[in-house]
Amino acid sequence: MPAYTFEALQADGKSRKGVIEADTVKAARALLRGQSLVPLAVEPVAGGSVLSRPLGGGRALNSTQLAIWTRQLAGLVGSGLPLERSLTALAEESEDERQRNLIAGLRAEVNAGSPLAKAMAQHPREFSPVYTAVIAAGEQGGHLGQVLDSLADDLEERQALKAKLVGAALYPAIVTLAAIVIVIALMTYVVPQVANVFASSKRSLPWLTVAVMAFSDFLRGWGLWLLGALLAGGVALRLALRQPGFRQRFDAAWLRLPLVGRLARGYNAARFGATLAMLAGAGVPILRALQAAAETLNNAAMRADAEDALVMVREGAPLASALAQKKRFPGLLAMFARLGEQTGQLPLMLSRASRQLSTEVQRRATRLATILEPALILAMGVIVMLIVLAVMLPIMQLNQWVK
Repeated sequence: MPAYTFEALQADGKSRKGVIEADTVKAARALLRGQSLVPLAVEPVAGGSVLSRPLGGGRALNSTQLAIWTRQLAGLVGSGLPLERSLTALAEESEDERQRNLIAGLRAEVNAGSPLAKAMAQHPREFSPVYTAVIAAGEQGGHLGQVLDSLADDLEERQALKAKLVGAALYPAIVTLAAIVIVIALMTYVVPQVANVFASSKRSLPWLTVAVMAFSDFLRGWGLWLLGALLAGGVALRLALRQPGFRQRFDAAWLRLPLVGRLARGYNAARFGATLAMLAGAGVPILRALQAAAETLNNAAMRADAEDALVMVREGAPLASALAQKKRFPGLLAMFARLGEQTGQLPLMLSRASRQLSTEVQRRATRLATILEPALILAMGVIVMLIVLAVMLPIMQLNQWVK
């Protein structure tokens, strides 16, 4: 059934906007009048479907909102409420116009006989291929509510892991930024003032003072050029990372770094394992599940390994053997996959492996942040102390000369 956006006046004189489904514009106006509304404007959504309408510059559902919305839909469907009525309730409760239009469009497609997964697939900006694949498996198996619960759990766990990693990195990042700002301010303002005081003196200055003054001159003379070079280098790196070959080599080198490399490997492996467990648990064929899980990997080198493992599984190799041959994936994932294949509980074992990897990533990130915080503060203190000494040493020499 086509969908129409409308603007109408309520009985109290306030304006109301929304989306309504009707066969024609005339029928839509009649439905609005039946709700004691005075239609001011009724226009068909592009293509007759809200899903084909651009939703503006950003997504209607960000990661957090998608997790919340999935949990709400799972609760409604799991309680026995029909899907169409569940979508209607969520559309009515939504306070954001873009979300309301999106959900109303999904409801219109479902009312027209389309599966929910197919309706969601028409808007890939909001629903990823993994998301729609799980929904499709749930609809085909007749346990959509359970699958939606699993999806919500996965989205919430992913958000929690990301939040903990960001939280662990936030304080060191703030300390580093503050240190850079303080050092630049001292070098470009305080040190030049001191240099002017001792400019007329013909006596030799301490080597520390000379070194600091030389660095100050360099920053004042070449600072903007240095900043421009750094920005240009960043832009060039970003453009180079769009090339698949360079991106794969860069990501492979990143994984070999001592600390952040292990964090990146654990984070990607946990995400891969959780996605594969969710898809396999929903009844998605293992080859399709592997392909979808590989696409969720941010690291191009690990994604290439996952795709190689997919080829090996397609040729008849067990999943555990295929993963074990890819050294970038932690051995824990292959071990649990082998246990799952032996016991017939692959989704459960992959889920357990994913949780253990997530816990290990959080522990490593917390430990790294705990070490970095005092180290950065100590480094900043040493740098400031050296600058202060560079300023104070000539003053102490002057006092001795006066005596």
